[in-house]
Amino acid sequence: MLSKELTAASTRPLVLSLLSRGESYGYELIQRVKAVSGGEVEWTEGMLYPVLHRMEEEGVIQAEWKVSETGRRRKYYRLTPSGRGALRAEQARWNSVNQTLQSLW
Repeated sequence: MLSKELTAASTRPLVLSLLSRGESYGYELIQRVKAVSGGEVEWTEGMLYPVLHRMEEEGVIQAEWKVSETGRRRKYYRLTPSGRGALRAEQARWNSVNQTLQSLW
């Protein structure tokens, strides 16, 4: 399991990456990141939703209320064009950190 600090630091690039594959709602994002990470990254709703709201205010994601297949109303999030640029910037930053760590290890 990742530390709280590393989980928090990686939330934005992970959200951007997940939404680059298509729109999603909060609980689904939580489940997808848990599955992709093999259970190493676990988000809570209380941690994720403030990040989503901040990203929405920044204009990197948009939200829209929709009725799901089950009839429940859910807030679906998707990337904006600005969000695609933010994802590229995040990828560059994380690749730089990864390369630095790899050279040290």
